[in-house]
Amino acid sequence: MTTNAKQVPQVKVGIMSEPVIEFVLNNEYRINGKPVTGHQLVHFADGDLEWNGNLYDELLFEPMNADSDSFTLHDVTIGVSFHWRRKEDQTFHGALRLIVENGKVTAINVLSIEDYLLSVISSEMSANASLELLKAHAVISRSWLLAQMTKTTVNDITMGHEDEDDDSVDIKWWDRDDHLNFDVCADDHCQRYQGITRASTENVRQAIEATWGQVLTYGGELCDARFSKSCGGVIEEFENCWEAHHHDYLQARRDDEDEDNFPDLSREDIAAEWILSSPHAHCNTRDPEILSQVLNDYDQETTDFYRWKVEYTGDELAQLIAQRTGDDYGRIRDLQPVARGTSGRLYKLKIVGDKLTKTIGKELAIRYALSSSCLYSSAFVVERHDIDADGFPKKFVLRGAGWGHGVGLCQIGAAVMGAKGYNYRQILLHYFVNANITKLYD
Repeated sequence: MTTNAKQVPQVKVGIMSEPVIEFVLNNEYRINGKPVTGHQLVHFADGDLEWNGNLYDELLFEPMNADSDSFTLHDVTIGVSFHWRRKEDQTFHGALRLIVENGKVTAINVLSIEDYLLSVISSEMSANASLELLKAHAVISRSWLLAQMTKTTVNDITMGHEDEDDDSVDIKWWDRDDHLNFDVCADDHCQRYQGITRASTENVRQAIEATWGQVLTYGGELCDARFSKSCGGVIEEFENCWEAHHHDYLQARRDDEDEDNFPDLSREDIAAEWILSSPHAHCNTRDPEILSQVLNDYDQETTDFYRWKVEYTGDELAQLIAQRTGDDYGRIRDLQPVARGTSGRLYKLKIVGDKLTKTIGKELAIRYALSSSCLYSSAFVVERHDIDADGFPKKFVLRGAGWGHGVGLCQIGAAVMGAKGYNYRQILLHYFVNANITKLYD
């Protein structure tokens, strides 16, 4: 798709960072005005980039013909810190910029936002999803990206902390941390972007054309349009996952036609009852046709997401927490809920050990601490089994709900809405309350 660069903003996407990057220029590119093509290797060497026997501060490979440009990066890691982590070769349109970052070579893809969306929609969803679902995702992906690009200070894009003066409390969150040299990364941490590796379809192109330049706004400002795989039945609020800033359009509501009929899941007894049951919600589905619209091949390896279970022995849990947090709690006596959000997700959890007791959060820190990759969500209840004479369980069972942070659009719920005949505007306004759909550029 050819776009007008004067009208459509460009985005810089960080793809990978390695000591050596191997890639192929599939068409003719230029660097310093000279044409180049074919197989290439760039090494990190004593603070510089080494390419073709010469050292550079950075390298920019620009396509000679924007209508037939592509390059392929080898061994790109996807699913960083998640249970589907793997490497694959990926092909991209646009320019390739290489820089030195943290003692490695970082590859950055530079292209128009609308071309970027062609891949995001096919990477975050299946390219064969319904047209209305694809339209909805095009709008939220465009909105989220542009909202992030308007953040300009370091504090806007780095990890946040609370209670830093209290050694017994460690509350933190991540939001585009360390992305100082590009706008967004290409993995789940920001938005999945896998170039043209994920096959696009005419439906994806139609969805982007039909919503070209459209974004969600509220009060004249771009919406921070978050999304996750499955909310688990009730939508989470922004401030329980990131900084303490409430967005009126990101409200708690049930993922159902009866949007206002949901319990107070911040209460422990009610949250436990909700999580241990299987209440009706849009995202409570096992319909393979609907799920295939949202879950790509590696996502479909995750079969239980609306309600799930994880088990650890006491020793396994102690070793896992020590490895993931860097703190030696000793033997784990208990995992105690401290604070839950509107979806039942924990944003504060007390870990009680015989050497250390500490309250951790927010939701992503909890998910990292209790999994070798990343727990499906922080909406879970803890069961302690086979308590020994000293009060230590021999087994812990976590029974949970949902997949992801649960804020904003629920992708599986939105797929169900699309299958029921809702149009993309109705889908968006279900998840982003009283927002407006605004055309930002032509």
